[in-house]
Amino acid sequence: MRLRKETDSMEEKDVLLVAQISDALAHPARIRIFRHIMSCNKKRQPVCNKDLVKEFGYAQATISQHVKKLVDANLLQVQKRDRLSCYYVHLGTLQQYLEATRKFENM
Repeated sequence: MRLRKETDSMEEKDVLLVAQISDALAHPARIRIFRHIMSCNKKRQPVCNKDLVKEFGYAQATISQHVKKLVDANLLQVQKRDRLSCYYVHLGTLQQYLEATRKFENM
């Protein structure tokens, strides 16, 4: 008698997405930065590097490194305004991440 192999509801793309986003959010400063940008976006306030430096007191280079990690994970989108880069939360990626993490419990 053969036992049926359990089907895993997590596809490879979901596993990769969860790993990528979790890595991007693995630093407390990046979580704070991400949440701050999300809060500002809800109020329709643009956020750029100088705003983040002022809010968190980190060096500009430190902010840039953290933001780059969030942008590379597609959690943030960048829009150029004159010489400034404004950041916006990519809600589609966040939603995909949340849906993929829900699949952990469905084994």
